[in-house]
Amino acid sequence: MKKVVISTGGGDAPGLNAVIYAVVHACYRRGWEVYGSRNGYTGFLDIDEMLRLTPQDVEEIYAIGGTILGSTSKGNPFAKPVKNLAGEIQLVDTSPKIMQNYKRMGFDCHIAIGGDGSLEIANRFSKLGMKVIGVPKTIDNDLMITDRTFGFDTAVSTATDCLDKLHSTAKSHDRVMVVEVMGRDSGWIALYSGISGGADVILIPEIPFDLEVVCEKIADNELRDKHYSIVVVAEGAVAKGGQVISKGKGELGREEVILGGIGEWVASEIRHRSDKDTRSLVLGHLQRGGSPTTFDRLLALRFGAAAVRLVEEETFGHMVALVSSKMTAVPIEEAIKTRKKVQLDNDKILTARDIGICFGD
Repeated sequence: MKKVVISTGGGDAPGLNAVIYAVVHACYRRGWEVYGSRNGYTGFLDIDEMLRLTPQDVEEIYAIGGTILGSTSKGNPFAKPVKNLAGEIQLVDTSPKIMQNYKRMGFDCHIAIGGDGSLEIANRFSKLGMKVIGVPKTIDNDLMITDRTFGFDTAVSTATDCLDKLHSTAKSHDRVMVVEVMGRDSGWIALYSGISGGADVILIPEIPFDLEVVCEKIADNELRDKHYSIVVVAEGAVAKGGQVISKGKGELGREEVILGGIGEWVASEIRHRSDKDTRSLVLGHLQRGGSPTTFDRLLALRFGAAAVRLVEEETFGHMVALVSSKMTAVPIEEAIKTRKKVQLDNDKILTARDIGICFGD
């Protein structure tokens, strides 16, 4: 009998529970035991946070957003913030204890569900001797090699629904509505939702934008008797010669930057330059919530079942990937080398330009 442990790390995404559901059911059909580590690697550090999972425990969770195991984006076990006796916060490497408990609990494999950050941590544990299988999760769709990550389709559907609703209010008041969506360094959510939601302007990190060009597009709408405009901007978009706008750095001075604020800045500039009534809206974590779409639900179930098959084949140190509609195994190290960007000759970019959408260039 094999013992498999699952963890969910990083930002939450619709479909996490569907992966857990598939892993538990696929394992039990093979006569294996499954455990879940709460809040990333916390279960490896505290036995009370390690849960036994049975098919009864995961009944019907495939349709529910979030994760029954909880998640954390502050749980790097190689640099875990811990209070010392003086009450000061120090970064402690807890990986030796995690490896010790992993072996002591008798696990045969760890299925790590996460984005590039979580999978980078899983890859480090793989090099320390932990048998790891990765499952790609990110609403940003920015992991290399896999054609899609689950959570992306739901995030795009949520953003598109919001854009559909904004058209009527923007038209009623002759306003410019600037909508900020997630995506960090990749503009996939902005591109897909902007095209589907009838945006006039889409601003993505891959194409530095010129605000004069954006305002020209809005002025062109006025000439065509369209007195409102919809502008979709990815949180990591940047003006030509400018810098990424952010809210500052993460806790404890971590290197990653907390993005946000570009939507309001763009709205302010448009208001000043065009004298149009302009408002901004940040969709934020709304894009992470809710039940997964049919596409994400099915994709997540496929990922979970495929991960168990990789355990059976002992193909460790690999991530499940969707390549040309098929499930395949790719080295985790290859998947996290670089982030997947929107290519400027992408068919979606060409489609957007052909139907008159402006990218600020």
